[in-house]
Amino acid sequence: MSTNSIKTGAVNFTGLLDDFEDAYSTFEQDAGYILTQNLQDRSVRSGLSLAGWKPKKDAAAQAVEWWEFDWEYASAPNTTFYQFSDQNNYVFDERGFSAFIKGEASSFLHDKDQRLLLNTVVTNLSYDDTGVTVYNQDGSCIQADYAIWVLQSDDISFDPELPSWKQEGIATFSMGTYTKIFLQFPPDQVFWNTSYQFFLYADPHERGYYPIFQSLDAEGFLPGSGIIFVTVVQSQSYIVEAQDDETTKAEVLAVLRNMFGADRVPEPIAFLYPRWSLEAWAYGSYSSWPVGTSLAMHQNLRANVDRLYFAGEATSAEYYGFLHGAWFEGQAVGGMIADLVKKVNLTEEVHYEILHGTTPDEQYDAANGWQASTFLTYGFE
Repeated sequence: MSTNSIKTGAVNFTGLLDDFEDAYSTFEQDAGYILTQNLQDRSVRSGLSLAGWKPKKDAAAQAVEWWEFDWEYASAPNTTFYQFSDQNNYVFDERGFSAFIKGEASSFLHDKDQRLLLNTVVTNLSYDDTGVTVYNQDGSCIQADYAIWVLQSDDISFDPELPSWKQEGIATFSMGTYTKIFLQFPPDQVFWNTSYQFFLYADPHERGYYPIFQSLDAEGFLPGSGIIFVTVVQSQSYIVEAQDDETTKAEVLAVLRNMFGADRVPEPIAFLYPRWSLEAWAYGSYSSWPVGTSLAMHQNLRANVDRLYFAGEATSAEYYGFLHGAWFEGQAVGGMIADLVKKVNLTEEVHYEILHGTTPDEQYDAANGWQASTFLTYGFE
């Protein structure tokens, strides 16, 4: 691994990891005070700085910070929310994520069900207080009493335009991009210690440059596979997703050879990575909560406009960025529309025409998507 003095080989990051976690503990206490007193929000970056964590141009400290923060949030410490489990489990089900989707769909769709339209690109959408019409690229259209929309994208036009409070809610939030780059080496030429799961790299020139490698050639994963992958996020994701495979592979191999020795790292027998930021149905990996965003602003992202409803991981106040956030929001909005169809419990989601800079205590409620304890945290002890 490399540091500012351009070292190669193994480096002990233990001391810096301890320093970060000490600063994070102080930061969490300060965040709790800001929340309980309804004070002006601040970024994680400023909170860590006030707690004494200032990596500046120290490459090793930058790598530790990336490990502790960017790897989870797909961005540098410029967000403002933290309330997730201390567990970080990697799912490697060889059936692929589609197994989950198909399993869920099988509970209400049958084989070749004509209600499911695959490879259908939506171009514009009209709505009012009587229904919704979806227009597709192939010239077809679908009319419905209600519709649920999930994607932040300028590829779709709305008629009429969404109201200003809704447009501001959508524009305030951003998508993070999280790219895993997989390499498979001949199983008899594995060059890393497979008793370790993670390898941290501190590039001397650029923060977040192929910083964390994770081995899948280990017990509990895929022993004997010769597979290792590296993760990049945000600006680095945009770079690698825009360039060809050969360029990215050459860069990753250069880092591995710097870490483990040029004579020990062979050519991979397989190489693969997704390009989430270029996928028209995704344009990224998951959302982030910007600094200074109130719960009311987020509720404007969630709230319906006439018979057009919104759901996805981004609309979850508690679990944005996670699969279960999308799951819970989809359930909630689906149940709400079912009630409307059955003409029971006829209530609309709240929204706010006027926004203020902070969130008063009374807004931390289910109507604004907040059902978790405000004071529960799984941060560093």
